[in-house]
Amino acid sequence: MNNKGKLWEIEAANFLRKKRYALIDANYSTRFGEIDLIVKNKKYICFVEVKQRDAGSIAQPAEFVNSAKQEKIKASAEIYLANNRTDLQPRFDVIEIYTDNNKIKSIKHLENAF
Repeated sequence: MNNKGKLWEIEAANFLRKKRYALIDANYSTRFGEIDLIVKNKKYICFVEVKQRDAGSIAQPAEFVNSAKQEKIKASAEIYLANNRTDLQPRFDVIEIYTDNNKIKSIKHLENAF
């Protein structure tokens, strides 16, 4: 992962903290792949994929979380949940970060993205 990707993940974690989510883990890695952020609130444990695109991009960031990527995240989440018991409902979210000249223009939180 490049430094920019790390920066966007930190920005996404800060954004979620402001929405009263607690960060559990970042860059959780399994043999299937990586989950950018794992956060929780009172009701959900969320497995979050962070995607960034330029504000003028023809596609939305979430469109780059294709079915193959979704399956990798789901498989990694299953391993996490098998090793970390919780009563919280699992959910898969995407954080879309729109930038212009490497400055954040907006952040969108897509709950239950897949």
